[in-house]
Amino acid sequence: MTQDLRIDAARLWATLTETAQYGAIAGPAPDRPGLCRLTLSDEDVAMRRWFAQACQAIGMTVTTDRIGTQYARLPGSDAALPPIAIGSHLDTQPTGGRFDGILGVLAGLEVARTVQASGTTTRHPIEIINWTNEEGARFAPAMVASGVFAGVFTLDYALAQTDRDGVTMGEALAQSGFAGDETPGGHALAAHFELHIEQGPVLEAEALEIGVVSGVQGIRWFDVVVKGQTCHAGTTPMALRRDALHAAARLAIAVDDIGRSDPGASLATIGLFQAYPGSRNTAPGEVRMTVDLRHPNVGGLDQLEAKLRNAMSALQSQLRVGMTLNLIWSSPPVSFDPGVLGAISAATQRLGYSHRAMLSGAGHDSVYTARVAPTGMIFIPCENGLSHNVAENITPADAERGANVLLQAVLDYDRGQIPANAG
Repeated sequence: MTQDLRIDAARLWATLTETAQYGAIAGPAPDRPGLCRLTLSDEDVAMRRWFAQACQAIGMTVTTDRIGTQYARLPGSDAALPPIAIGSHLDTQPTGGRFDGILGVLAGLEVARTVQASGTTTRHPIEIINWTNEEGARFAPAMVASGVFAGVFTLDYALAQTDRDGVTMGEALAQSGFAGDETPGGHALAAHFELHIEQGPVLEAEALEIGVVSGVQGIRWFDVVVKGQTCHAGTTPMALRRDALHAAARLAIAVDDIGRSDPGASLATIGLFQAYPGSRNTAPGEVRMTVDLRHPNVGGLDQLEAKLRNAMSALQSQLRVGMTLNLIWSSPPVSFDPGVLGAISAATQRLGYSHRAMLSGAGHDSVYTARVAPTGMIFIPCENGLSHNVAENITPADAERGANVLLQAVLDYDRGQIPANAG
């Protein structure tokens, strides 16, 4: 019976370990490297090739769309049915870990390997998806390929995005060899499942094994430019300066206060902060910075943005500087599909794993697939809640439990056993 199927835990862990060679950087120990695998870099291209070959080795058909997203399909018994997708990403942060996104793709491969090796034939095809540029670390915004798939962004918009060296995503795709022919969103999905590390401390703190993710909080990304006047550090009195860095520092304090304004719900982060012209004895005339605002509901996000705009307005008047705020990405709060969550919850309970329902604080490709297909997510704990960090870590047992829930939930959904219960 398919309810007795379990993934090969040793094989999954070996796969995670083997693929950590692509983009490996120094980590907390020789056997625990970090990863720098930016979208469409040489390291990412090598990982993509490995993934395609591993999928083809078990009889999966691998295709690529025009934004580079890879689709590896294991056929089902009914070719007329759309695939049940298992999706995440293989790109990383510049100083990332071995599991963020990667676990979701490689656990999907392990599910396909388990189904194929057991001789099981599902009704739906099973499709493993490697979404391009989920992190947004090289090309902003994040989750751009799944956004194009869901019709949130146009393909032309996505391909025109540039990295810090001025290279467009379209140019990087052409150079990588992963600019495919399929139109993003050109085929329907029966459902989209995503297994992911929590990237936070809740499951570990509560000694729980699985998170059934009910949705994702809202996110807004802004670019801020502060303009003052460049001047000599030794000849311009403090009272006469229009120091852009001083104003930006005051704004940074305001952003932190905004993030603390609704405890347990609001979050505010400055991730990039660059002063120009960048000379030791010159007061900066310009600062460029980013602001990331997050909240579980739209009203809360609106309040955070209003507080940011009010703080900027006050600082402009007080310090005689100019400030501009540009919204570059907005991802509203998302609630996942009750049927998919029901399958995840039922599988978790049947396997006997301790669990809870929870909201994701981070954005994921499932945010956008939820607009076009029934979608749900599974979390497993990560050590100290760390992610986007070379010290990011999980245990083999964590990976095994998450992948077994993924396997059983997909099989249940394929059989139509989808109780609407995410408890």
